[in-house]
Amino acid sequence: MRVHHLNCASFHPIGGPLARHDAGRPAHMVCHCLLIEAPDGLVLVDSGFGTGDLAAPRQRIGGLLLRVGRPALEPAETALRQVRALGYRPEDVRHILLTHLDLDHAGGIGDFPQARVHLMAGEHAAATGAGDWLSRSRYRPAQWAHGPLWETYDLSGEPWMGFDAVRDLRGLPPEILLVPLRGHTEGHAAIAVQTETGWLLHAGDAYFHRGVVHEGDPEAPVGLRLFQRVTDTDRDARVENQRRLRALASQHGDEVTVFCAHDPVEWERLQE
Repeated sequence: MRVHHLNCASFHPIGGPLARHDAGRPAHMVCHCLLIEAPDGLVLVDSGFGTGDLAAPRQRIGGLLLRVGRPALEPAETALRQVRALGYRPEDVRHILLTHLDLDHAGGIGDFPQARVHLMAGEHAAATGAGDWLSRSRYRPAQWAHGPLWETYDLSGEPWMGFDAVRDLRGLPPEILLVPLRGHTEGHAAIAVQTETGWLLHAGDAYFHRGVVHEGDPEAPVGLRLFQRVTDTDRDARVENQRRLRALASQHGDEVTVFCAHDPVEWERLQE
C-alpha cells in the first residue's frame, strides 16, 4: 500500500521560542495526515480542516484557536484539494480513520460524505455528549452535521508491540490497525499501517514534539508541554502511553516509525 504524507492544516502559534519545534525557524505546526492507497480505495487518516471550516472559521474553528493557534486556512491544504491534486475523486476516499475528534483533526470529514468514519466508541461518546467546557471548546458538532457513516470500536483486541486492545478495522485490510492511546482525549487512538519498509504509527496528539518520544532529538519546549497538560483529559494515561511510545521507538525503531500529528520536522522527514 502506497502512503502519502499530507499536511492538512498549518499553524503559527503565539509564544515564540516557547512553542518552536525547530530552533532555526519561527513557531510552526502542521496537521500530519495520511492518504493510503489501499486495494479497495483510498483511506484517509485524520482530516485536518475542511472546506466548511475555511468558509466559516469563526463558527467552526472558534475565536480561541484562531487567536492562539493562528491557522493559515489555506484551501490548498485541505485533504479534498490534495486528493484531487493526486488525480483522485472525493468519492475514491472510502474510509476515514480518526485518532480523535478534536476540531483540527475532524474538520475535513464533511468533504467526503460517502466515507465510513472509524474511531473509538469512547471518543464518539465524548464528542457527541453534553460535555464540560473543554469538550465544548475542542469538539465542533457542525463538522459532522452531515451525518457521517460512523464505525465505532470498544476496548477489545489483541496485544501489539507493548500495547493492548489493538484491532483491525471493519472493511479494511489487516495491515491497518487501531491502537487505543487514551489520555489526550477520552477515546484517543493511534493508527498503525504496515508498509513494505515497516510499520508507520500515527500517534495523533499522544505527544506534540518529537523529543518526547525519540532519543537524540531536542527536548520539547515548555509552551508545548504546557499546552499538552491543559488539553489532557487523563494526564496519567497520557504519560503512561508516552512511556510506551518511547519504549516502542527505542526497542523497535527498525520496525516501526512513530510520529505525531503536529511536529513539522517529523512530517518533513517522512514526506521526503
